[in-house]
Amino acid sequence: MHLSALPSGRRILLAAAVATATALATTGPVTAAPDTSAPASDRQQQYAAAAAEYGVPQNVLLGVSYLESRWDTHTGQPSTSGGYGPMHLTDAAHILATPGSAHVDEDEDPRGDDSRPLKLDPATAAAPKRETPLPSASLQTLDAAATLTGLDAGTLRTDPAANIRGGAALLASYQKALGGPVGAGTDPAAWYAAVARYSGADTADAAAAFADEVYDQLGQGATRTTDDGQRVTLAATAAKPDRSRLARLGLRNAERPDGLECPVRLACEWIPAPYEQLSDDPGDYGNHDLADRPKQQKIEYIVIHDTEGYFGPSVDLVKRADYLGWHYTLRSVDGYIAQHIKTKDVGWHAGNWYVNAKSIGLEHEGFAGQGTWYTEAMYRTSAKLVRHLALKFGIPMDRQHIIGHDNVPGITAANVGGMHWDPGPYWDWSHYFDLMKAPFRGTGTAKTGLVTIDPDFATNRPAFTGCNQQPPGVPTPRPPAEPCPSRGSSAVVLRTAPSPDAPLVNDLGLRPDGTPDTMYISDHGARASAGQTYALAGRQGDWTAIWYLGQKAWFLNPASAPTAKWATGFVVTPRPGKATIPVYGRAYPEQAAYPDTIPYQTISPLQYTFAAGQRYAVGGVLPGEYYRAVSFDGSAPGDRTVVRGENRYVQVQFGHRIMFVNLDDVLILPSPVGAPR
Repeated sequence: MHLSALPSGRRILLAAAVATATALATTGPVTAAPDTSAPASDRQQQYAAAAAEYGVPQNVLLGVSYLESRWDTHTGQPSTSGGYGPMHLTDAAHILATPGSAHVDEDEDPRGDDSRPLKLDPATAAAPKRETPLPSASLQTLDAAATLTGLDAGTLRTDPAANIRGGAALLASYQKALGGPVGAGTDPAAWYAAVARYSGADTADAAAAFADEVYDQLGQGATRTTDDGQRVTLAATAAKPDRSRLARLGLRNAERPDGLECPVRLACEWIPAPYEQLSDDPGDYGNHDLADRPKQQKIEYIVIHDTEGYFGPSVDLVKRADYLGWHYTLRSVDGYIAQHIKTKDVGWHAGNWYVNAKSIGLEHEGFAGQGTWYTEAMYRTSAKLVRHLALKFGIPMDRQHIIGHDNVPGITAANVGGMHWDPGPYWDWSHYFDLMKAPFRGTGTAKTGLVTIDPDFATNRPAFTGCNQQPPGVPTPRPPAEPCPSRGSSAVVLRTAPSPDAPLVNDLGLRPDGTPDTMYISDHGARASAGQTYALAGRQGDWTAIWYLGQKAWFLNPASAPTAKWATGFVVTPRPGKATIPVYGRAYPEQAAYPDTIPYQTISPLQYTFAAGQRYAVGGVLPGEYYRAVSFDGSAPGDRTVVRGENRYVQVQFGHRIMFVNLDDVLILPSPVGAPR
């Protein structure tokens, strides 16, 4: 959500860390002779061959690779951490060469409260005052693997068999340096510390958490088809890990103060966001608001963001009172979590004050549109954290309540075009919810009136353009818009008719002139994402239509390779006699609910049309609420109170973003009633 190019001082720091990491990784190399013969054609055989060559138990090698990449190649593209291939061999040169895309040059006010607007200076994000480096051990394992195997860096990045050999060589070198037994037939339990070292973590708890995940996976086993069509199996193996060598890694112990809101088994640290007054004006403060949730107001949402930058500088920014605040940041390389704001307090992160006041914000190290991928380690810790928070606060684990920043509506028609679109189409929502133990399931039939989007992530590869070309949130491409790398995606593309040649649908919030949206990566108004549930509008051949932003929108959904599941639930439609009804970006109370001490917050409709005959999926019924917070010390009249009215709203999946309609304007119906047949 935040960051720009790395400052020069950080480049020097990283370069020094690269040299250190390379030296550490190559200490005591395993002396297996490089095998330059053609790699085995089968991925399973490639793991077996590498394990035998470098003396690593095959299931340990498979387990580590699964926790790094789920055995995927990602078509040779790097992760946010600069990691390549199934073994996630890291290359700091990628980190040094890839700038962030500061979101602060857009029109979104992250606070999203027009009673107290917050406009950030782009220079704030461009030059953080403090620098927090990435853990040095994570920076340049690719060079260490090249030294150990004799293979060149380019081959290690792009050739899966070579990449697996490089990972095996690294694991064996770590095991030897730790004084552990080396050999393909050695006890997997004895490799725990080497596995922890492979994580690249800079704290003992983060390294141990990664290793624990690997050994949990060994116990469960796994079988899946990779993104390049290879079937790989990890046989379930019971192994009680030997943690006796973990201390030899010499990693620091992160402080875990009382009140830290993370599951016990996750690596988590308290790095507080400041709450400070910035001038003599009590209304000039940052970077969040004090509250007493859920006593004052129920927490309804968890908002998933990406940082649009790297972990260290992002954490530096959240430590600034003149910036914006969110609750947690997660690191790519190992899934490490930093908490910044107590969940009882309100962060400034979603660009919509109604959502901010009722949500918890998680920032994930990564980029929405640069073609890099989110790591399995980060997906796993994030899913565990979200599940923990959802159970604690009674938040339903569905896509109506666990939402992306790209699903948050603009507060008024004027704000819609500037809303952010992270974590973007390359976030794997289906896998994320599987890890949350809340998988997307079909709950209906073709006659029950709802569909839940759920394409196969690995094979669903929309032809997006413009990755790396300009910052997120700007829907007009700089010509020519170059094709993005071929990547798996959670998004399906929506068209005006059941044909691959039909134009994409229009989003008036992004394109007020009514022109079709495009395949440009940030032009996100003609997409539906995995887990989102929509009202069925029709079917024709291999195509399915949904109601979307006031129009029928068609997506390819063949029975042989479905991209959605049938669902059942509830829908809304305008009450009889209403030709159209307004749609809102926030569910505020009516004017009569406000005391004299609190100014009325206008209920302003968005630019979309909800016409008679249309239907939209229900996400819940909510009270009209407004949390008043405009002064540092709570001295403003009515400050730190919740205004509640008689108005009730229905949350609907109106487009890619959730929106709200007044309960008095609609009928709520079981989805099979009136559904297309």
